[in-house]
Amino acid sequence: MFPLGFRLTCYYYRKAYYRSFWLSPPACAVAEPHRRYTGEARLPLLGQNLHRYFWYAALVFNVILTYDAVLAFRDPDGAWGHMGLGTLVLVANAALLWLYSLSCHSCRHIVGGRLNSFSRHPMRYRYWTLVSRLNARHPLFAWISLFGVALTDLYVFLVASGTFADPRFF
Repeated sequence: MFPLGFRLTCYYYRKAYYRSFWLSPPACAVAEPHRRYTGEARLPLLGQNLHRYFWYAALVFNVILTYDAVLAFRDPDGAWGHMGLGTLVLVANAALLWLYSLSCHSCRHIVGGRLNSFSRHPMRYRYWTLVSRLNARHPLFAWISLFGVALTDLYVFLVASGTFADPRFF
């Protein structure tokens, strides 16, 4: 539920479905179909304000998926050093989800928001600058991570169902 809520309230995805479902804005030279602008203060858009809280929950999922990716380096006997295609798939999935989450506008606001002077907070300024660079590619990370999650789930399903064995490198 939380990863879906994070995606549905994402600023990038909002732009797409605002235009698709609510025709807002309908086009450049067309008048707004609503009498007055209410922003996100009414239903159904009121739920958009939950994005920051979904972001926190998504970070918990990212930690869990990263932990799973690290555990994938163990063989069935528990010895470390195993690596197969599935290991690479899980690591790539975790990395893509971290890029999507860390490039989020909410992350940018949490890292550097509410500061009157960056010169008094040089570390926060450094983090804010890094997140701002990632934020410029947020739409790209959104789509790549979305397809990455789908392909990872498909791969895990196929291996778990016995359709094929996970190729092992070492």
